[in-house]
Amino acid sequence: VQLQASGGGLVQAGGSLRLSCVASVRGFSTAAMGWFRQAPGKEREFVVSISRTGGSTSYADSVRGRFTISRDNARNTVYLQMNSLKPEDTAVYYCAADKYGTDPKIYDYWGQGTQVTVSS
Repeated sequence: VQLQASGGGLVQAGGSLRLSCVASVRGFSTAAMGWFRQAPGKEREFVVSISRTGGSTSYADSVRGRFTISRDNARNTVYLQMNSLKPEDTAVYYCAADKYGTDPKIYDYWGQGTQVTVSS
């Protein structure tokens, strides 16, 4: 399974970005997915997870109400819409498969990460 994350960049505080994660695997529609992030000097932290069908989602308190996860199983893609970005959102963002949960240790597959930098 290969996961390819993209969409990161530099944005001012209050701005928006949309991240994408494409899974190059048959059967993607059966995999729950998650987004995590890691800032310099910090541990990787949970951002959001989505169930196989997209019917269930779980958000970290720090992003709830600002970030939205969605998926298009026909395109093998998961999206993370990030609005009202804050400098503390600056991190490398990783997509992961194939579990639904907050603990990064339970996920079996990881993308390469995409850098998000929010300037104040």
